[in-house]
Amino acid sequence: MDIRLPHTPKEGLLYGTIICSLTVIAMSTISTLLNTNSIDLQTLLRIGKIIPIIWLIAMVIEPVIIGRLAEKVVALLTHPSDSFYAKIVLRIFFTVLGMSFIMTCLGETLFNGLHITTLQHALTIWPRNFMIVLVLESFIIQPIARAVMVQIHKNL
Repeated sequence: MDIRLPHTPKEGLLYGTIICSLTVIAMSTISTLLNTNSIDLQTLLRIGKIIPIIWLIAMVIEPVIIGRLAEKVVALLTHPSDSFYAKIVLRIFFTVLGMSFIMTCLGETLFNGLHITTLQHALTIWPRNFMIVLVLESFIIQPIARAVMVQIHKNL
């Protein structure tokens, strides 16, 4: 088993919590700041109120729906002899693709209500959110979570 990935359900929960928490905090903050074009107390309070809701939803949607779909797509596109990095890059790509779309639509709905213009706006900002999350996940968030797993497995 690869020491960079969780080996038990408890480790999987920790791994997912790290990734989800860092992603939700980063994207809730970035997206809100980009959409409001201001940093004031009201905006910061709005971010603080939305993070727990988004985090809870993301913690359910990723393992139950998006993560499973991403794993199936990765299995279809890779061979067992393919490298860890090939598989993890595809897993990140497809997870971010699905999660960024759902979370962009959800965030827009939570902030602006459910209207046709909300969906239209979500579709216009989703590519930006997808690219931001893809970079964050690939170069910052996933490496942090994998480093935690390595430390846990070294100490066992």
